[in-house]
Amino acid sequence: MPDFATISTRIPGYEPHADSRAGVQQIMKPIYAGGVPRKTLELVHMRASQINGCNGCMTFGIQSAASAGISTEQLVLLPAWRESAVFSDSERAALALTEAITRLADHPDAVSDEIWAGAAEHFDEDGLVALVAMAALSNYFNRVSTTLRIQPVPQG
Repeated sequence: MPDFATISTRIPGYEPHADSRAGVQQIMKPIYAGGVPRKTLELVHMRASQINGCNGCMTFGIQSAASAGISTEQLVLLPAWRESAVFSDSERAALALTEAITRLADHPDAVSDEIWAGAAEHFDEDGLVALVAMAALSNYFNRVSTTLRIQPVPQG
């Protein structure tokens, strides 16, 4: 097992290409314009990042969550969202969809009709697309950051 205290990035000094950053910004615009509360989108990002064990994305997610109004209690209880009373029904539906999207390989019908219908009770088509895109983009970032061992920048 690696010594996580000494892990360094696989590509020292790596910075995403300007075109990549611009492309991500273009993807993010419709996600945040899809009618889903920012708080819910940040919960989606954080939950996918927790499942994937992405240090950099969780560190970034903590900062984004705070600015979106997510409480420390919600962050701590996020892995137990099914049993916790601190999440709304719409947040639970978004988190169920996120987990299904993130764990596609775990089940033959990961995004079941039941999970989809649960989300559709709370979100219109634009919102559903925004949730799917946020979960997918979060999973993308998790995989890139974990593979390249991108470390979060310490906040001081």
